Amino acid sequence: MQYTNLKNQLHQKTSQKSVGLQSPTPRHNLTQLKHKVLGFTLIEVLVTIAIAGIAFSIAIPGLNSFTLQMRVDNEVSEIQRLLMTTRNAAINSGAQVSLCPLAADDTCADNNNWAERIGVITNDGLIKEREAISYNDKLQFPSKVVTYSPSGQLANNSDGRFSYCPQGNNEYSRAVTLSLSGRTYLSVDINGDGRDQDRNNNNNIKCD
Repeated sequence: MQYTNLKNQLHQKTSQKSVGLQSPTPRHNLTQLKHKVLGFTLIEVLVTIAIAGIAFSIAIPGLNSFTLQMRVDNEVSEIQRLLMTTRNAAINSGAQVSLCPLAADDTCADNNNWAERIGVITNDGLIKEREAISYNDKLQFPSKVVTYSPSGQLANNSDGRFSYCPQGNNEYSRAVTLSLSGRTYLSVDINGDGRDQDRNNNNNIKCD
């Protein structure tokens, strides 16, 4: 009897140890586990790169257009601010104040090259300036100088249009129209064709 019980106990312990043992993991299972740990297969990475490249190539033209439009908007807004500064200075000082292209000695140059350095000049001298335009863009105005009287009106009948045209992209051209009353108006797309028009004749803004 004791021998039988001892034999049964040994058999039970042997069975429990057998249950606790696991068979070695096959090599292909280890490879699958490694792929899961890495997160991506080579094919998945290549597909992701290809999709990112396509998305980037689509986005670049739109980004360039946005950057160009922002540049033009900033430049025409700066021209408008300079005109407003000139007008306000004339009203506040009770004297004529001019906006013009600048000579080397910070006086008005005898030309209408508005793409170069321009500034606001009072009887006391230069009070504000804008550096020359970069990117080979154009800024055109028919007169050599814009002079405001103390009333805020133009003193030299130099009304007209400041036309700003980015090089090689005339469709983004914009303008600041200057009236005899001294007020300024930014151009807008009147007919919905995607280009700005002159508020006086509805022609597209362009430079010579």
